[in-house]
Amino acid sequence: MIRSRRAKIVATVGPASASPFMLRNLFNAGVDTFRLNFSHGEHDIHAATIAAIRKLENEIGAPIGILQDLQGPKIRLGRIKSGSRILDRHEKVCFLPSETVEDETCLPLPHPEIFDAIEPGHRLFIDDGRIRLRISDKQVGWIEAEVLEGGKVSDRKGVNLPDCILDLPVLTEKDRADLQFGLDNGVDWVALSFVQKATDLDEITAIIDGRAGLISKIEKPSALEEIEGIVDKSDAIMIARGDLGVEIPPEDVPARQKEIIALCRRACRPVIVATQMLESMVTSPTPTRAEASDVATAIYDGADAVMLSAESATGDFPSEAVEVMDRIIRSTEGHSFYAAAMSSSREACLSDADAIADTGATLACALNAVCITAYSMTGLTGLRVSARRPKLPLVIMTRDLCVARRMALVWGARSVLEASAVDYDSMVETAKAECRQLLQPESGEKMVVLSGVPFGQIGSTNNIRVATVR
Repeated sequence: MIRSRRAKIVATVGPASASPFMLRNLFNAGVDTFRLNFSHGEHDIHAATIAAIRKLENEIGAPIGILQDLQGPKIRLGRIKSGSRILDRHEKVCFLPSETVEDETCLPLPHPEIFDAIEPGHRLFIDDGRIRLRISDKQVGWIEAEVLEGGKVSDRKGVNLPDCILDLPVLTEKDRADLQFGLDNGVDWVALSFVQKATDLDEITAIIDGRAGLISKIEKPSALEEIEGIVDKSDAIMIARGDLGVEIPPEDVPARQKEIIALCRRACRPVIVATQMLESMVTSPTPTRAEASDVATAIYDGADAVMLSAESATGDFPSEAVEVMDRIIRSTEGHSFYAAAMSSSREACLSDADAIADTGATLACALNAVCITAYSMTGLTGLRVSARRPKLPLVIMTRDLCVARRMALVWGARSVLEASAVDYDSMVETAKAECRQLLQPESGEKMVVLSGVPFGQIGSTNNIRVATVR
Protein backbone atom coordinates (compact mmCIF):
# COMPACT_ATOMS: atom_id res chain seq x y z
CA MET A 1 0.00 0.00 0.00
CA ILE A 2 1.31 3.43 -0.98
CA ARG A 3 -0.31 6.34 0.82
CA SER A 4 -1.18 9.45 -1.16
CA ARG A 5 1.27 11.58 0.82
CA ARG A 6 5.01 11.67 1.39
CA ALA A 7 5.44 12.86 5.00
CA LYS A 8 4.81 10.21 7.62
CA ILE A 9 2.65 10.16 10.76
CA VAL A 10 3.86 8.91 14.13
CA ALA A 11 1.17 8.28 16.75
CA THR A 12 1.67 7.57 20.44
CA VAL A 13 -0.12 4.51 21.78
CA GLY A 14 -1.84 4.80 25.15
CA PRO A 15 -5.04 3.86 26.96
CA ALA A 16 -7.17 5.43 24.22
CA SER A 17 -5.53 3.50 21.40
CA ALA A 18 -3.83 0.31 22.61
CA SER A 19 -6.53 -2.20 21.69
CA PRO A 20 -6.08 -4.19 18.45
CA PHE A 21 -9.27 -2.58 17.13
CA MET A 22 -7.96 0.95 17.72
CA LEU A 23 -4.50 0.16 16.38
CA ARG A 24 -6.07 -0.98 13.13
CA ASN A 25 -8.25 2.13 13.04
CA LEU A 26 -5.22 4.36 13.54
CA PHE A 27 -3.26 2.56 10.84
CA ASN A 28 -6.15 2.84 8.41
CA ALA A 29 -6.47 6.53 9.29
CA GLY A 30 -2.84 7.08 8.34
CA VAL A 31 -0.35 6.05 11.04
CA ASP A 32 3.00 4.82 9.69
CA THR A 33 4.94 4.35 12.94
CA PHE A 34 3.62 3.75 16.45
CA ARG A 35 5.37 5.37 19.43
CA LEU A 36 5.47 3.65 22.82
CA ASN A 37 6.12 6.13 25.63
CA PHE A 38 8.13 4.36 28.33
CA SER A 39 7.48 7.15 30.81
CA HIS A 40 4.22 5.28 31.34
CA GLY A 41 3.09 1.66 31.38
CA GLU A 42 4.54 -1.63 32.56
CA HIS A 43 6.49 -4.01 30.37
CA ASP A 44 3.62 -6.48 30.07
CA ILE A 45 1.39 -3.73 28.68
CA HIS A 46 4.03 -2.67 26.15
CA ALA A 47 4.66 -6.30 25.19
CA ALA A 48 0.96 -6.76 24.42
CA THR A 49 0.97 -3.58 22.32
CA ILE A 50 4.02 -4.69 20.34
CA ALA A 51 2.44 -8.09 19.72
CA ALA A 52 -0.78 -6.45 18.52
CA ILE A 53 1.13 -4.17 16.13
CA ARG A 54 3.09 -7.09 14.70
CA LYS A 55 -0.10 -9.08 14.24
CA LEU A 56 -1.62 -6.11 12.40
CA GLU A 57 1.52 -5.87 10.27
CA ASN A 58 1.20 -9.52 9.24
CA GLU A 59 -2.48 -9.08 8.40
CA ILE A 60 -2.02 -6.02 6.18
CA GLY A 61 1.24 -7.21 4.61
CA ALA A 62 3.12 -3.92 5.00
CA PRO A 63 5.96 -3.03 7.40
CA ILE A 64 4.97 -0.89 10.41
CA GLY A 65 7.51 0.95 12.53
CA ILE A 66 7.63 0.83 16.33
CA LEU A 67 9.39 3.65 18.19
CA GLN A 68 10.41 3.17 21.82
CA ASP A 69 10.71 6.52 23.64
CA LEU A 70 12.84 6.23 26.79
CA GLN A 71 11.91 8.41 29.75
CA GLY A 72 15.40 9.73 30.49
CA PRO A 73 16.48 11.52 33.67
CA LYS A 74 13.66 13.55 35.20
CA ILE A 75 14.42 16.54 37.41
CA ARG A 76 11.67 17.21 39.91
CA LEU A 77 11.11 18.96 43.21
CA GLY A 78 10.90 16.81 46.32
CA ARG A 79 7.96 16.75 48.68
CA ILE A 80 6.89 20.08 50.13
CA LYS A 81 5.97 19.85 53.82
CA SER A 82 2.56 21.44 53.36
CA GLY A 83 2.01 19.87 49.94
CA SER A 84 2.16 23.19 48.11
CA ARG A 85 2.98 26.86 48.54
CA ILE A 86 2.61 30.14 46.68
CA LEU A 87 5.68 31.88 45.29
CA ASP A 88 5.29 35.64 44.89
CA ARG A 89 7.16 37.74 42.36
CA HIS A 90 10.49 39.12 43.69
CA GLU A 91 10.37 36.74 46.67
CA LYS A 92 13.68 35.07 47.57
CA VAL A 93 13.44 31.29 47.80
CA CYS A 94 15.98 28.82 49.19
CA PHE A 95 16.53 25.36 47.64
CA LEU A 96 18.10 22.44 49.52
CA PRO A 97 19.38 19.12 48.03
CA SER A 98 16.90 16.97 49.97
CA GLU A 99 13.78 14.94 49.25
CA THR A 100 11.97 16.81 52.04
CA VAL A 101 12.77 19.90 54.15
CA GLU A 102 11.44 20.99 57.54
CA ASP A 103 11.83 24.70 56.82
CA GLU A 104 8.69 25.77 54.96
CA THR A 105 10.51 28.76 53.48
CA CYS A 106 12.75 26.37 51.49
CA LEU A 107 11.98 24.03 48.61
CA PRO A 108 13.40 20.50 48.30
CA LEU A 109 15.42 19.79 45.15
CA PRO A 110 16.87 16.27 45.56
CA HIS A 111 19.48 16.53 42.79
CA PRO A 112 22.97 17.27 44.17
CA GLU A 113 24.36 17.62 40.65
CA ILE A 114 22.31 20.80 40.23
CA PHE A 115 24.04 22.40 43.20
CA ASP A 116 27.41 21.63 41.60
CA ALA A 117 26.58 23.01 38.14
CA ILE A 118 24.30 25.98 38.71
CA GLU A 119 25.67 29.51 39.13
CA PRO A 120 24.24 32.91 40.08
CA GLY A 121 22.44 34.37 37.09
CA HIS A 122 21.24 30.99 35.83
CA ARG A 123 17.50 30.47 35.42
CA LEU A 124 15.41 27.77 37.08
CA PHE A 125 11.93 26.94 35.78
CA ILE A 126 9.24 24.93 37.56
CA ASP A 127 6.10 23.25 36.17
CA ASP A 128 6.84 23.55 32.43
CA GLY A 129 8.09 27.10 32.84
CA ARG A 130 4.97 28.45 34.51
CA ILE A 131 7.09 29.50 37.50
CA ARG A 132 10.41 31.18 36.72
CA LEU A 133 13.28 32.04 39.03
CA ARG A 134 16.83 33.34 38.69
CA ILE A 135 19.65 32.16 40.96
CA SER A 136 20.85 35.03 43.15
CA ASP A 137 23.26 33.27 45.51
CA LYS A 138 24.99 29.93 45.91
CA GLN A 139 26.68 28.32 48.89
CA VAL A 140 27.71 24.75 49.66
CA GLY A 141 24.51 22.66 49.74
CA TRP A 142 22.27 25.66 49.30
CA ILE A 143 21.09 28.00 46.55
CA GLU A 144 18.90 31.09 46.65
CA ALA A 145 16.72 32.29 43.79
CA GLU A 146 14.55 35.31 43.10
CA VAL A 147 11.07 34.65 41.74
CA LEU A 148 10.58 36.25 38.31
CA GLU A 149 7.14 34.77 37.59
CA GLY A 150 5.28 33.36 40.58
CA GLY A 151 2.43 30.98 41.21
CA LYS A 152 1.46 27.86 43.09
CA VAL A 153 4.12 25.16 43.34
CA SER A 154 3.40 21.65 44.60
CA ASP A 155 5.08 18.29 45.18
CA ARG A 156 7.13 16.63 42.44
CA LYS A 157 6.73 19.35 39.85
CA GLY A 158 9.22 19.21 36.99
CA VAL A 159 12.25 21.49 36.94
CA ASN A 160 14.07 22.89 33.90
CA LEU A 161 17.55 24.44 33.95
CA PRO A 162 18.20 26.02 30.55
CA ASP A 163 21.54 27.65 31.36
CA CYS A 164 23.70 24.78 32.60
CA ILE A 165 24.82 21.32 31.55
CA LEU A 166 24.16 18.80 34.29
CA ASP A 167 26.31 15.79 35.07
CA LEU A 168 23.39 13.39 34.84
CA PRO A 169 23.49 9.75 33.77
CA VAL A 170 22.42 9.56 30.14
CA LEU A 171 20.62 6.29 30.87
CA THR A 172 18.88 5.77 34.20
CA GLU A 173 18.46 2.27 35.61
CA LYS A 174 14.87 2.36 34.41
CA ASP A 175 16.05 3.35 30.92
CA ARG A 176 18.51 0.45 30.83
CA ALA A 177 15.83 -2.06 31.75
CA ASP A 178 13.38 -0.52 29.29
CA LEU A 179 15.98 -0.45 26.51
CA GLN A 180 16.84 -4.11 26.97
CA PHE A 181 13.14 -4.95 26.94
CA GLY A 182 12.65 -2.96 23.74
CA LEU A 183 15.58 -4.58 21.95
CA ASP A 184 14.46 -8.05 23.07
CA ASN A 185 11.00 -7.33 21.67
CA GLY A 186 12.19 -5.98 18.34
CA VAL A 187 11.47 -2.25 18.44
CA ASP A 188 12.68 -0.47 15.31
CA TRP A 189 13.67 2.88 16.80
CA VAL A 190 14.86 3.97 20.25
CA ALA A 191 14.48 7.65 21.20
CA LEU A 192 16.90 9.03 23.80
CA SER A 193 15.53 11.90 25.90
CA PHE A 194 17.36 15.02 27.12
CA VAL A 195 20.46 14.65 24.95
CA GLN A 196 22.87 17.43 25.94
CA LYS A 197 25.96 16.68 23.85
CA ALA A 198 27.20 14.31 21.16
CA THR A 199 29.13 12.10 23.57
CA ASP A 200 25.85 11.32 25.36
CA LEU A 201 25.12 8.95 22.47
CA ASP A 202 28.20 6.76 22.77
CA GLU A 203 26.97 4.35 25.43
CA ILE A 204 23.51 3.75 24.03
CA THR A 205 24.93 3.31 20.52
CA ALA A 206 27.17 0.55 21.84
CA ILE A 207 24.26 -1.13 23.66
CA ILE A 208 21.93 -1.00 20.65
CA ASP A 209 24.71 -2.31 18.38
CA GLY A 210 22.71 -1.85 15.19
CA ARG A 211 19.61 -3.67 16.44
CA ALA A 212 17.48 -0.51 16.19
CA GLY A 213 17.82 3.02 14.89
CA LEU A 214 18.80 5.69 17.44
CA ILE A 215 16.73 8.88 17.62
CA SER A 216 18.12 11.85 19.54
CA LYS A 217 15.45 14.08 21.06
CA ILE A 218 16.40 17.74 20.83
CA GLU A 219 14.90 19.43 23.88
CA LYS A 220 17.85 21.15 25.60
CA PRO A 221 19.61 24.42 24.65
CA SER A 222 22.95 22.66 25.10
CA ALA A 223 21.93 20.18 22.38
CA LEU A 224 21.47 23.08 19.97
CA GLU A 225 25.07 24.08 20.60
CA GLU A 226 26.28 20.63 19.51
CA ILE A 227 23.55 19.87 17.00
CA GLU A 228 25.85 18.92 14.11
CA GLY A 229 27.74 16.37 16.21
CA ILE A 230 24.49 14.98 17.61
CA VAL A 231 22.97 14.61 14.14
CA ASP A 232 26.13 12.91 12.91
CA LYS A 233 25.96 10.28 15.69
CA SER A 234 22.19 9.71 15.39
CA ASP A 235 20.11 7.70 12.95
CA ALA A 236 17.23 10.19 13.22
CA ILE A 237 16.26 13.32 15.13
CA MET A 238 13.11 14.30 17.03
CA ILE A 239 12.45 17.99 17.61
CA ALA A 240 10.72 17.70 21.00
CA ARG A 241 9.24 21.16 21.21
CA GLY A 242 7.69 20.74 24.66
CA ASP A 243 10.78 20.94 26.85
CA LEU A 244 12.69 22.83 24.16
CA GLY A 245 10.00 25.52 24.14
CA VAL A 246 10.32 25.83 27.92
CA GLU A 247 14.09 26.20 27.93
CA ILE A 248 14.43 28.57 24.97
CA PRO A 249 12.09 31.47 24.17
CA PRO A 250 9.00 30.16 22.35
CA GLU A 251 9.52 32.72 19.59
CA ASP A 252 12.86 31.03 18.80
CA VAL A 253 11.40 27.55 18.33
CA PRO A 254 10.13 27.95 14.71
CA ALA A 255 13.50 29.13 13.40
CA ARG A 256 15.34 26.40 15.30
CA GLN A 257 12.91 23.87 13.84
CA LYS A 258 13.73 25.01 10.31
CA GLU A 259 17.48 24.93 10.99
CA ILE A 260 17.39 21.40 12.41
CA ILE A 261 15.25 20.06 9.57
CA ALA A 262 17.60 21.56 6.98
CA LEU A 263 20.62 20.08 8.76
CA CYS A 264 18.99 16.65 8.93
CA ARG A 265 18.23 16.70 5.22
CA ARG A 266 21.84 17.57 4.43
CA ALA A 267 22.95 14.66 6.61
CA CYS A 268 20.28 12.28 5.23
CA ARG A 269 18.77 11.76 8.68
CA PRO A 270 14.98 11.45 9.10
CA VAL A 271 13.56 14.20 11.31
CA ILE A 272 10.34 14.18 13.33
CA VAL A 273 8.52 17.31 14.52
CA ALA A 274 6.72 16.58 17.78
CA THR A 275 4.67 17.99 20.66
CA GLN A 276 1.31 19.78 20.81
CA MET A 277 0.71 19.61 17.07
CA LEU A 278 -3.03 19.03 17.46
CA GLU A 279 -3.24 19.48 21.23
CA SER A 280 -6.82 20.77 21.27
CA MET A 281 -7.97 17.47 19.74
CA VAL A 282 -7.36 15.78 23.08
CA THR A 283 -10.84 17.02 23.93
CA SER A 284 -12.18 18.43 20.64
CA PRO A 285 -13.04 16.62 17.38
CA THR A 286 -11.57 19.48 15.34
CA PRO A 287 -8.23 21.33 15.57
CA THR A 288 -7.66 25.03 15.91
CA ARG A 289 -6.63 26.86 12.76
CA ALA A 290 -3.29 27.62 14.38
CA GLU A 291 -2.68 23.90 14.90
CA ALA A 292 -3.47 23.15 11.27
CA SER A 293 -0.99 25.84 10.30
CA ASP A 294 1.62 24.36 12.64
CA VAL A 295 1.38 20.93 11.01
CA ALA A 296 1.52 22.50 7.55
CA THR A 297 4.57 24.56 8.51
CA ALA A 298 6.45 21.42 9.56
CA ILE A 299 5.59 19.87 6.19
CA TYR A 300 6.69 22.99 4.28
CA ASP A 301 9.92 22.93 6.31
CA GLY A 302 10.59 19.45 4.92
CA ALA A 303 10.03 17.24 7.98
CA ASP A 304 10.01 13.50 7.37
CA ALA A 305 7.32 12.93 9.98
CA VAL A 306 4.97 14.71 12.34
CA MET A 307 3.92 13.20 15.65
CA LEU A 308 0.85 12.94 17.84
CA SER A 309 1.29 12.50 21.59
CA ALA A 310 -1.63 12.88 24.01
CA GLU A 311 -3.96 13.33 21.03
CA SER A 312 -3.70 9.63 20.17
CA ALA A 313 -2.57 8.21 23.53
CA THR A 314 -5.17 9.55 25.95
CA GLY A 315 -7.39 11.84 23.92
CA ASP A 316 -11.09 11.51 23.21
CA PHE A 317 -10.60 11.52 19.42
CA PRO A 318 -7.47 9.50 18.50
CA SER A 319 -8.61 8.33 15.06
CA GLU A 320 -9.97 11.75 14.19
CA ALA A 321 -6.64 13.35 15.12
CA VAL A 322 -4.80 11.04 12.73
CA GLU A 323 -7.35 11.68 9.98
CA VAL A 324 -7.00 15.45 10.43
CA MET A 325 -3.21 15.24 10.33
CA ASP A 326 -3.39 13.09 7.19
CA ARG A 327 -5.66 15.62 5.47
CA ILE A 328 -3.45 18.56 6.42
CA ILE A 329 -0.36 16.81 5.06
CA ARG A 330 -2.05 15.85 1.79
CA SER A 331 -3.44 19.35 1.30
CA THR A 332 -0.05 20.92 1.99
CA GLU A 333 1.85 18.57 -0.29
CA GLY A 334 -0.66 19.22 -3.07
CA HIS A 335 0.02 22.96 -3.09
CA SER A 336 2.38 24.50 -5.63
CA PHE A 337 4.25 26.22 -2.80
CA TYR A 338 5.28 22.82 -1.46
CA ALA A 339 6.95 21.63 -4.66
CA ALA A 340 8.76 24.95 -4.92
CA ALA A 341 9.91 24.73 -1.29
CA MET A 342 11.27 21.22 -1.75
CA SER A 343 13.06 22.12 -5.00
CA SER A 344 14.62 25.28 -3.59
CA SER A 345 15.97 23.48 -0.52
CA ARG A 346 17.92 20.75 -2.30
CA GLU A 347 21.45 20.40 -1.01
CA ALA A 348 24.76 19.87 -2.76
CA CYS A 349 26.10 16.32 -3.04
CA LEU A 350 28.63 15.50 -0.34
CA SER A 351 29.71 12.05 -1.55
CA ASP A 352 29.59 9.67 -4.52
CA ALA A 353 26.60 7.94 -2.94
CA ASP A 354 24.80 11.30 -2.65
CA ALA A 355 25.57 11.97 -6.31
CA ILE A 356 24.09 8.62 -7.35
CA ALA A 357 20.92 9.35 -5.37
CA ASP A 358 20.67 12.90 -6.73
CA THR A 359 21.25 11.80 -10.32
CA GLY A 360 18.73 8.99 -10.02
CA ALA A 361 16.07 11.32 -8.64
CA THR A 362 16.77 13.95 -11.31
CA LEU A 363 16.74 11.37 -14.10
CA ALA A 364 13.48 9.84 -12.92
CA CYS A 365 11.79 13.24 -12.90
CA ALA A 366 13.19 14.11 -16.35
CA LEU A 367 11.83 10.85 -17.76
CA ASN A 368 8.51 11.27 -15.96
CA ALA A 369 9.15 7.78 -14.63
CA VAL A 370 6.47 5.95 -12.71
CA CYS A 371 8.75 5.53 -9.67
CA ILE A 372 12.25 5.36 -8.28
CA THR A 373 13.26 2.01 -6.82
CA ALA A 374 16.31 1.58 -4.59
CA TYR A 375 17.60 -1.86 -3.68
CA SER A 376 19.35 -1.39 -0.35
CA MET A 377 20.77 -3.70 2.29
CA THR A 378 20.91 -0.97 4.95
CA GLY A 379 18.35 1.59 3.77
CA LEU A 380 21.00 4.30 3.30
CA THR A 381 20.37 4.60 -0.44
CA GLY A 382 16.69 5.13 0.29
CA LEU A 383 17.55 7.83 2.85
CA ARG A 384 19.74 9.61 0.32
CA VAL A 385 17.06 9.57 -2.36
CA SER A 386 14.40 10.65 0.15
CA ALA A 387 16.56 13.62 1.21
CA ARG A 388 16.29 14.85 -2.40
CA ARG A 389 12.49 15.00 -1.93
CA PRO A 390 11.68 13.61 -5.42
CA LYS A 391 8.20 14.15 -6.84
CA LEU A 392 7.83 10.47 -7.75
CA PRO A 393 6.99 7.45 -5.60
CA LEU A 394 10.05 5.97 -3.87
CA VAL A 395 10.09 2.19 -3.39
CA ILE A 396 12.78 0.72 -1.13
CA MET A 397 13.49 -2.97 -1.71
CA THR A 398 15.41 -4.73 1.04
CA ARG A 399 15.88 -8.23 2.33
CA ASP A 400 16.13 -6.97 5.93
CA LEU A 401 12.78 -6.70 7.75
CA CYS A 402 14.25 -4.30 10.33
CA VAL A 403 15.33 -1.93 7.54
CA ALA A 404 11.90 -2.19 5.91
CA ARG A 405 10.22 -1.22 9.17
CA ARG A 406 12.54 1.73 9.78
CA MET A 407 11.67 3.11 6.35
CA ALA A 408 8.14 3.69 7.69
CA LEU A 409 9.58 6.86 9.25
CA VAL A 410 11.25 8.14 6.07
CA TRP A 411 9.72 10.78 3.80
CA GLY A 412 8.17 9.28 0.67
CA ALA A 413 9.53 5.77 1.21
CA ARG A 414 7.45 2.65 0.65
CA SER A 415 9.46 -0.38 1.73
CA VAL A 416 9.11 -3.84 0.24
CA LEU A 417 10.63 -6.92 1.86
CA GLU A 418 12.32 -8.84 -0.95
CA ALA A 419 14.71 -11.73 -0.44
CA SER A 420 14.24 -13.72 -3.66
CA ALA A 421 16.63 -11.77 -5.90
CA VAL A 422 19.91 -13.66 -6.34
CA ASP A 423 21.71 -11.41 -8.83
CA TYR A 424 21.43 -8.01 -10.49
CA ASP A 425 19.16 -9.08 -13.35
CA SER A 426 16.72 -10.93 -11.10
CA MET A 427 16.65 -7.90 -8.80
CA VAL A 428 15.64 -5.64 -11.71
CA GLU A 429 12.90 -8.06 -12.75
CA THR A 430 11.66 -8.21 -9.17
CA ALA A 431 11.67 -4.41 -8.98
CA LYS A 432 9.57 -4.24 -12.14
CA ALA A 433 7.11 -6.77 -10.73
CA GLU A 434 6.78 -4.83 -7.47
CA CYS A 435 6.22 -1.62 -9.41
CA ARG A 436 3.48 -3.24 -11.48
CA GLN A 437 1.76 -4.54 -8.36
CA LEU A 438 1.98 -1.30 -6.39
CA LEU A 439 1.41 1.34 -9.06
CA GLN A 440 -0.36 -0.35 -12.02
CA PRO A 441 1.70 1.53 -14.64
CA GLU A 442 0.72 1.88 -18.29
CA SER A 443 2.50 -0.07 -21.01
CA GLY A 444 5.85 1.48 -21.91
CA GLU A 445 6.26 3.51 -18.72
CA LYS A 446 9.73 3.76 -17.24
CA MET A 447 11.19 3.29 -13.78
CA VAL A 448 14.63 4.16 -12.42
CA VAL A 449 16.43 1.50 -10.39
CA LEU A 450 19.34 2.30 -8.05
CA SER A 451 21.49 -0.56 -6.83
CA GLY A 452 25.02 -1.79 -6.34
CA VAL A 453 27.40 -3.94 -8.29
CA PRO A 454 28.63 -6.41 -7.06
CA PHE A 455 25.03 -7.27 -6.20
CA GLY A 456 24.17 -7.73 -2.52
CA GLN A 457 27.29 -6.06 -1.15
CA ILE A 458 26.68 -3.49 1.59
CA GLY A 459 27.70 0.04 0.65
CA SER A 460 28.12 -0.69 -3.05
CA THR A 461 25.37 1.52 -4.57
CA ASN A 462 26.94 2.66 -7.82
CA ASN A 463 24.46 1.82 -10.56
CA ILE A 464 21.49 3.60 -12.15
CA ARG A 465 19.29 1.75 -14.61
CA VAL A 466 16.26 2.87 -16.58
CA ALA A 467 13.86 -0.03 -17.06
CA THR A 468 10.57 -0.36 -18.91
CA VAL A 469 8.04 -1.58 -16.39
CA ARG A 470 5.90 -3.54 -18.83
